[in-house]
Amino acid sequence: MATSRPVVSIYNFDNPCEKAGTLPMPEVLTSPLRPDLVREVHKNMSKNTRQAYAVKPKAGYDTAAESWGTGRAVARIPRAPGGGTHRAGQATFGNQARGGGMYNPTTV
Repeated sequence: MATSRPVVSIYNFDNPCEKAGTLPMPEVLTSPLRPDLVREVHKNMSKNTRQAYAVKPKAGYDTAAESWGTGRAVARIPRAPGGGTHRAGQATFGNQARGGGMYNPTTV
């Protein structure tokens, strides 16, 4: 019985120039391409080449800060130690503080 599908040539593995036979092409390969599926697959495959980005896990926590406790009329957030520098006494660690750690940091 004749087939309406095109045929695919089968070649010998040991001698690629020698034709071993033919088989009808699978029906799925003759179906039309759906542009929406092609777009979706291409979009998702391009995500594999993205470069990872994240913040350093200890970013914002690289100082020996301690809280001043209560009784000084300042917030109880940890403060940078030392004296004679602008950084001394500034709030640290908190996500609301300048130079502090960020809330919910990006991770790799």
